[in-house]
Amino acid sequence: MEKHGEKPIKIYVDADACPVKQEIMNIAGVHNIEVIFVASYNHTTDKTYGGRWVFVDTGKEEADLYIVNHVQKKDIVITQDIGLAGLLLSKDVIVVTPRGKHYTEANVDTALQFRYLSAMERRGGKHSKGPKKFTEEDTLHFITTMKKILSKDAGECD
Repeated sequence: MEKHGEKPIKIYVDADACPVKQEIMNIAGVHNIEVIFVASYNHTTDKTYGGRWVFVDTGKEEADLYIVNHVQKKDIVITQDIGLAGLLLSKDVIVVTPRGKHYTEANVDTALQFRYLSAMERRGGKHSKGPKKFTEEDTLHFITTMKKILSKDAGECD
């Protein structure tokens, strides 16, 4: 999918814990967009969703580093990592969580602040329950968000 003669956009997926891989491939197929799944070697699987798979070392930030170093302006990244989202927004990349939250410059700072406060509480001995269970509603919200983003991108220039 090209927009006004520009390079085709790509979808990069922080794939280690992404629950919407098949939905990403379905949406990308409709729009003829290349999908690159980035995962660490310790998350290899026999289950394939298509797309191109890139496996990186098992270090904590290796998948993030690969994405940051390869993504280009207007590409889309699917990640749950708020820190990665903050880095990518400065590169004019579209960032969406598997639950369908679309990060923007306007909302990422608040998310980063909450992450910081939660980390401080954990260091202080307070433990939270962790993330909510991923639901079918989350999947539907993700699909809706992606369709909106891609239909806007496929339309006329803003």
